Amino acid sequence: MSINKVLITGNLTRDPELRSTAGGTSVLSLGVAVNDRRRNQQTGEWEDHPNFVDCVMFGARAEAVSRFLSKGSKVAIEGKLRWSQWERDGQRRSKLEVIVDELEFMSGRNDGPRNAGAPTYQAPAYQQQAPAYQVPAQPAAPVVDASVYDEDIPF
Repeated sequence: MSINKVLITGNLTRDPELRSTAGGTSVLSLGVAVNDRRRNQQTGEWEDHPNFVDCVMFGARAEAVSRFLSKGSKVAIEGKLRWSQWERDGQRRSKLEVIVDELEFMSGRNDGPRNAGAPTYQAPAYQQQAPAYQVPAQPAAPVVDASVYDEDIPF
């Protein structure tokens, strides 16, 4: 048995590129930067080292998602790895990429660069005030009769 499952969170390194195959299937290409934390041996400080991951999403969802993503957007991606190789100009090339099954937006609506300078939404005053709930008092702990032992219980 083998398992091919990937879960990453990170920021887009470039604006997504949407294109179509000859058959009309939408293909969305994404670049995601995922940080790896390591301790610097000389200073003892923790440092982030980026890994750059190529991701591809197919179909109608790819087209819909492309409208909401831009460089810098934070996303969570679940998918599977695919390795491909080809030859170009006599040179053999290969790459490992993530085929996206699920994508979750982790940036707020106004967090991305695409929305910089856009007006922010503010909830009406009646929705901003949290209702005051009272926590009920905890019931007193039951009094345990020390003369009853577990051995006295018939089950």
